[in-house]
Amino acid sequence: MKNILSLLLFTCIILVGFDAHAQDKSKRPSPPDLVKLTLSSGAQISIDYSRPSVKGRIIGVDLEPKDGEVWRTGANEATVFETDKPVKINGKELPAGKYALFSISGKNGWIFIFNKTWKQWGSMKYNKKEDALRVEAKSKKANPFTEQLTFTIDKSGEVSLLWGDINVGFKVQ
Repeated sequence: MKNILSLLLFTCIILVGFDAHAQDKSKRPSPPDLVKLTLSSGAQISIDYSRPSVKGRIIGVDLEPKDGEVWRTGANEATVFETDKPVKINGKELPAGKYALFSISGKNGWIFIFNKTWKQWGSMKYNKKEDALRVEAKSKKANPFTEQLTFTIDKSGEVSLLWGDINVGFKVQ
């Protein structure tokens, strides 16, 4: 009986340890990151995302984003854009709230999509009917090359997505 109790205790300790490790998102191949800024208007914005790496692959061929397809704009869970006050994105109004930030890349530019269903894995359950806003953006060649996907927000509210040789973004006011 004592051996059975010891075995059960040992098993519980192992399972709890595995569960704790499984929930540590920093150990993922595409670790999480968060950028945030308070705009001059007082609105606080943030982007919560996971950072895939190029690892010698070709963006658009070996890994997302692929032209014309909806992308979660990161890895793992959908990237989340949040604002505590209404803002304008490239001049278009976006109410306060949390949004999944999807995107579609293309030869003539990108489309950034702010979708009301922010809590989801990837873009597999993306539903266009839940879009709160879509804005167009022009991309340019990034220099230097950025190995791991990175979002930046500068003091003027300019959001940039940098990855590989991609530099694309939008303005938040």
